[in-house]
Amino acid sequence: MGRKSVVACMVALTVVFLMFGGTSNQSSAQTSPVGIFETHGDVGTVLHPGSTEYDASKKTYKLTGSGNNMWFSEDDFQFAWKKMSGDVSLTADISFTTTTGNEHKKAVLMIRQNLDNDSVYADIARHGNGLTALQFRDEKGAVTREVVSNISAPRRLRITKRGDYVYMSLAEAGGNLQVAGGWIKIPLQGTFYVGIGVCSHDKDVSETAIFSNVNLATLAPASGKTTLYSSLSVVPISGPDVTVAYIAPELFEAPNWTRDGKAFIFNRRGHIIKLAVDGGKPETIDTGFATQCNNDHGISPDGTQLVISDQSQEKQDSLIYMLPLSGGTPERVTKNSPSYWHGWSPDGKTLAFVGERNNEFDIYSIPVTGGDETRLTTAKGLDDGPEYSPDGNYIYFNSVRTGLMQIWRMKPDGSGQEQLFNDEYNNWFPHISPDGKWMVFLSFDKSVEGHPANKDVVLRVWSMTDKKITVLAKLLGGQGTINVPSWSPDSKRLAFVSYQLIPNEDLTTK
Repeated sequence: MGRKSVVACMVALTVVFLMFGGTSNQSSAQTSPVGIFETHGDVGTVLHPGSTEYDASKKTYKLTGSGNNMWFSEDDFQFAWKKMSGDVSLTADISFTTTTGNEHKKAVLMIRQNLDNDSVYADIARHGNGLTALQFRDEKGAVTREVVSNISAPRRLRITKRGDYVYMSLAEAGGNLQVAGGWIKIPLQGTFYVGIGVCSHDKDVSETAIFSNVNLATLAPASGKTTLYSSLSVVPISGPDVTVAYIAPELFEAPNWTRDGKAFIFNRRGHIIKLAVDGGKPETIDTGFATQCNNDHGISPDGTQLVISDQSQEKQDSLIYMLPLSGGTPERVTKNSPSYWHGWSPDGKTLAFVGERNNEFDIYSIPVTGGDETRLTTAKGLDDGPEYSPDGNYIYFNSVRTGLMQIWRMKPDGSGQEQLFNDEYNNWFPHISPDGKWMVFLSFDKSVEGHPANKDVVLRVWSMTDKKITVLAKLLGGQGTINVPSWSPDSKRLAFVSYQLIPNEDLTTK
């Protein structure tokens, strides 16, 4: 085929593609402004060109979009946008015009680096079935991740970018906007795109959503005064979808999962709190005189007893106590302090804990009935986070003895100490899944000393069979995130706490 024939063929194919409504990869942008937005167009590949209409009398936006999905490493949707920079927020009421179609069709508030279909972005996606999530892609071409809110079908939604972080606020019908989770680090650079979008989640059809009471704002610099929010969340071992179970403007830490799978246990303001997995109001467990419980607590293998580390007595150093899971008077286990519980042997007879003795933090074991403690580690430097394997053959722990904090294991008598792997992170708090197939742990940057709060950290999981490490979640956390065992009884999910530092001036409710 000659050169002229090739060119003619390519032109003909392009004409046919456009005749059938196809657009691909880059946005097919219109040039006229629509309301507060500069323009609109389709991003990615769609079979049916989308549209954006602005009703000036009602101040509403009607977006119709097609597209296979906004997920994985490619997004296909109709988008109306404005180029912006700095700190911004976008707020709107969202409703679909029909209840039919794919239940995962999406209407979104979005902040996007560019109009490539695999761009870095973050959005709040209101799905057709009511599910609402902060979705994000933190690297170009990477797989989309999400944080699912515990609020379904919210009336009003807001996405906020502050510095390198993005978070969502939602309002239920009749309620005010409340921080709903996220605080995800998204590397948006320079000028980016902020706007509204619709995806049908079905390449063969189009769907329409109405955006009303839309407010797009450039935010003034934050004053530096913030409110801490804690989010108790769950992530499946298969990843990457995080679901918020409970969020509140206060500090709470370290979730356990009860043996029957029905509740979480965590600490808040010195008390131990119980929260049903399927929601409800947190309840305080009666721990008697122990009113300064820290984040080292856990549940016995038979699910009846609670072990706590409390510092309300004597020198206010941490001591280990036992009491019924339903509440009661604590019985002291450790004679010496400070002592911080971390592990319970599968037979229920022995506790593993961290103790500071003579200015050295080491790992010890002690009978659950009390008595003499047995020192298991003697290396210089911090040893921490001991936890028994489900078969009782090993105690896993983290140690700084080789430089960075790394994951180790030893036999229950302290013999056979060995490092499992070595990498460029500081790795803390190994927790073995009940089925013995996985080990989750918390990773800090190598520059971070100790396990402080409010750091960018990564939850990673190590396969006990092929020794491969994968990322479960990236979050702001550290101290309080997974200090204690937090696997679901079926080994399919992990509970953890992440944190958000919301500027006080952002806490408007309208």
